[in-house]
This record gives sequence, structure tokens and C-alpha cells, in this order.
Amino acid sequence: MPAHSSFKALNIAILTVSDTRDEDTDTSGRYLVDAATSAGHKVIEKRICKDDKYQLRSIVSNWIVSNDIQVVITTGGTGFTARDLTPEALEVLFDKQIEGFGELFRHISYQQIGTSTVQSRALAGMANGTAIFCLPGSTGACKTGWQDILCEQLNSTHKPCNFVVHLKGVNVEQCASRG
Repeated sequence: MPAHSSFKALNIAILTVSDTRDEDTDTSGRYLVDAATSAGHKVIEKRICKDDKYQLRSIVSNWIVSNDIQVVITTGGTGFTARDLTPEALEVLFDKQIEGFGELFRHISYQQIGTSTVQSRALAGMANGTAIFCLPGSTGACKTGWQDILCEQLNSTHKPCNFVVHLKGVNVEQCASRG
């Protein structure tokens, strides 16, 4: 396969999972929008949803079937409180889990917050050619997830491999992947 020499902008949807945040107080969602846009991607939609697993599933399911959305990034609902339901809500939608995402997130996070990272249930998966990444709700965790993992893995020029070649609407002939 020929190597892809230019950046491929992706269509991204961002979902903040919170019972208390609104557009004025959603610093995590706002950070992810700004980071994705600054990296050259298109944020197609940004929403806030209460910690309700059926509402979460409904929103993300609609994004999974949309031909316009290639990546979903959620923030919030990955902790251990009774209201933290993001993993339970979304894991059932995955065709395939991306186990390494949660493992790598916790490894990197350990350098910043120590053993408290074991309470993060960050996870990711693929569904219908859509990559879904579930980050914790703090802005710091979103920065860690974006800067240390997602920025490279959503960049079609990142070598030796990235997730772009696995996404719907991507011409795999233009992207090279070893992995």
C-alpha cells in the first residue's frame, strides 16, 4: 500500500456525560472540541447528556449509524459512583473493544495522579466503522487522553499505525498501516 502523505480530517462527535454540567460549565467538552478542531478535525456535533445509560446508548447509537461521524469521544461517567454508567451503557455497542486504550490511559495517568488512576474505567471500542473513546470527566483527564493518545491515533500520518484506516468513509488505499 502506498503511504498516506497528507493529513485526513475526521468527523468527530463529542458527548459530555454529566448530571450537573451545562454549556457554560462544560470545560472538558469544550477542551475536546478545541483540541480536535486545532488538530484539523471537524467537530460535527457536541452534546451534554445526563448519566442515564439508555439516553447515552441512544445518542451514541445514532452517531454510530450516521455516515457523517467517524469518531465519538465521551467525557464523564467512567468512575465508580453509582451514577457512573458510561462503560455499562456503551460497551454493549462495541463490535470490538480497544483494550489497549484504557490500559495506556491508566499507565499515563499514573504518572500524573498516582494510584488514583485505578478508579478510572476509561475504555474504547469500534462499532460500524466508528471509533468510540470514553474518557473521564475531568479536564485534566481529557487533556491526557487527547494529548498523549488520541491526537496521534486519530492522525492519518502517524506511523507505524493509527485508527484512521479502520474508520468508515476512509479510503484505505490512501492510508498505510502496519499493525
